[in-house]
Amino acid sequence: MAELVTDLLASLNPEQRDAVEHFEGPLLVLAGAGSGKTRVLTTRIAHLIHEFGVDPGSILAVTFTNKAAGEMRHRVRSLLGREPAGMWIGTFHSIGARLLRRHAHLVGWSPSFTIYDADASLAGIRRTMERLGISEKRWHPKSVRAAISDAKNLLVDPSTYEEMAHDVFSRTVAKVYTPYQASLREQNAFDFDDLLVKPVELLRAHDQLLASYRRRFQFVLVDEYQDTNHAQDAFVELLAREHGNLMVVGDDDQSIYGWRGADVSNILEFDHRFPGTRLIRLEQNYRSSRRILEAANAVIAENVRRKGKTLRTESDDGERLTLVETADERDEADWITSEIELRLSHDPELAPREFVLLYRTNAQSRELERALVERGLPYRIVGGTRFYERREIMDVLAYLRLISNPLDAQAFDRIVNYPRRGIGDVAQQRLRDWATDQGLSLLDAARRGRQIPAMTGAAGAALERFAASIDGFRARAAEQEAGQLLEQLVADVGILVALAEEGPEAEDRVENVRELVAGAYQFDDRLPELRELEDLPADASPLDLFLQEISLITDIDRHDPAANAVTLMTLHTAKGLEFPIVFIAGLEDGLFPLARAYDEPEALEEERRLFYVGITRAEQKVYLTHARARRRMGERIDCIPSSFLEPIPHQLLERRQTTQLERQSRAFDWWDGRRPTRRRSVRRETDPVASSEDGFLVDYSDSQDPPRLVKGERVRHPAFGPGTIRELSGFGTDLKAVIEFDQVGRKKVKVRYANLQKEY
Repeated sequence: MAELVTDLLASLNPEQRDAVEHFEGPLLVLAGAGSGKTRVLTTRIAHLIHEFGVDPGSILAVTFTNKAAGEMRHRVRSLLGREPAGMWIGTFHSIGARLLRRHAHLVGWSPSFTIYDADASLAGIRRTMERLGISEKRWHPKSVRAAISDAKNLLVDPSTYEEMAHDVFSRTVAKVYTPYQASLREQNAFDFDDLLVKPVELLRAHDQLLASYRRRFQFVLVDEYQDTNHAQDAFVELLAREHGNLMVVGDDDQSIYGWRGADVSNILEFDHRFPGTRLIRLEQNYRSSRRILEAANAVIAENVRRKGKTLRTESDDGERLTLVETADERDEADWITSEIELRLSHDPELAPREFVLLYRTNAQSRELERALVERGLPYRIVGGTRFYERREIMDVLAYLRLISNPLDAQAFDRIVNYPRRGIGDVAQQRLRDWATDQGLSLLDAARRGRQIPAMTGAAGAALERFAASIDGFRARAAEQEAGQLLEQLVADVGILVALAEEGPEAEDRVENVRELVAGAYQFDDRLPELRELEDLPADASPLDLFLQEISLITDIDRHDPAANAVTLMTLHTAKGLEFPIVFIAGLEDGLFPLARAYDEPEALEEERRLFYVGITRAEQKVYLTHARARRRMGERIDCIPSSFLEPIPHQLLERRQTTQLERQSRAFDWWDGRRPTRRRSVRRETDPVASSEDGFLVDYSDSQDPPRLVKGERVRHPAFGPGTIRELSGFGTDLKAVIEFDQVGRKKVKVRYANLQKEY
């Protein structure tokens, strides 16, 4: 093993080796795209253990996806020639869940808690709003949930949020926040944000516990640090501030999750918050050709708020980037798929898996899917309907959740009459009312079904049988493995029989349930090793741990690079992946970057970072496509090329037009769906999107560009008077605003017709 580590050190470039050999004290590694950061992280862990004799149990390594955590453990194991037993490697959420399983009683929960995903959390918000009489039409539950999520990630508790609420929307959120959190406690459940927040609360409230974990984790390493939010950063600082042996690895140029709470200032200001920080830049790229990197460097150099670095490579020049102008989204999709087909036919060594189609919004996938289907090209979408979000899977998991956690009211509601057992809506409402009056959980109340006033004898008996069945499986769960328990549950409850009666989709649904059972058995096979290596709580049942694992699976964990199919995904989902050939579609102002980004400098910089991420996914070739027109919400919108294309040097680009656009251009330069309009040429020689032959572009000065509005801005309507913008949706001529008017309350207006004036 010593020879293996020594050989690996010798293979590192100077900057990588500096990062690996760093021992004590804070270390900030700015790792450019494709610079081998995972190699540096894992080699450093092996070096700490082998060279400095650090106990693996003293190391905590945190990353953002289960896939990355698994890869990290595998590489460390290979370097050491043995398991790094006792070392904690995982995502922030999985490590938070592990801490809470061990110490849930200290925050008022039990170790068998349920983890609510986004859908379950949203359902809880809806129920809370319904109980409070808050209208969903006026206050959308998703907006309320997003506000509560933001508050949690900023470590703002319900009482503090209530004190800070100074407008109508935030005061409404404050009314929901407290009872929503109370409902989670009543159901012994945490939402995803709680997995980040509660560990911080736990450590802050219990000094001895914090001291014990600080003593244990003498070396803390954090991957993708640019994506941390306030709660995650606070958790890391709590553990590492005292000893200072904190290594953070990230790329400020790839910080793209500000919309969900990530704070790029965490990495930008790290060296100020941790005096004595050693800063190392990894700028040698091992993924992309030189032209791709030069384009990426030119794009990201436009950003102001960054530490600054320049990617370099020893690879050859490679192909130029191809910039393609298309007529509309259908033409765009047809051209992309025809190009894939052409490349596959010309190069027999190419396979569909080597192509990825990236887009800014999920809605763009529709036309791309249509074109792929028509050409018979295999494809898979990452970020579509997840396996665990399928209705039949959620039904089965609800059974498992209620068996694991009898206080889970959402799970109870979902399955109490599935498959049908004669407990209708009226009976369920009587059960809920009586349970509330008696201060009982729904399952406790069901155990006394025939005691409930006005409950029919048949429904009461059915409730008692249902409760007895859950209790029976709960007793088995303490002794049985997850696979055996799940197989018996599916058979005893009659789920497969119920699904088989549903018609054309029955077979697929039945197979999905069987796949879930198979997955549970696979988990059981891995569980002994997981308990030993990951230091899992000994008293947690296989069922509890199985539910925890699947609740933390993300879209990116489901990406299978071996699947021989073209991959479709959003640019956000693509982060951390790489492909030989990359298409980035929809490069038009208003779509990428999104229109609202122009109102906030930081938002525009984040959109540009997203484009940089897209370019740097490519190893060999990048295609950039934009359309002259695109349908949005059923209306055809004239488009102009994205401003993000402008910094790319001319010599790096090959410009092309689709055949359809060339045909149109022979007579006309524009087609608006009703009548052609003659070309009105405007000389713009400095524009990199202009044709190098004639330097001419269409004049878009009469396009319907929406007024630049921003959420929270004050405006005046000619009829409704002054008000505050609460929500913005849509694009272009379909842009809509929800405005809280001072005199007439909340209204939803279409901006193009509203004649809004900004109040300065």
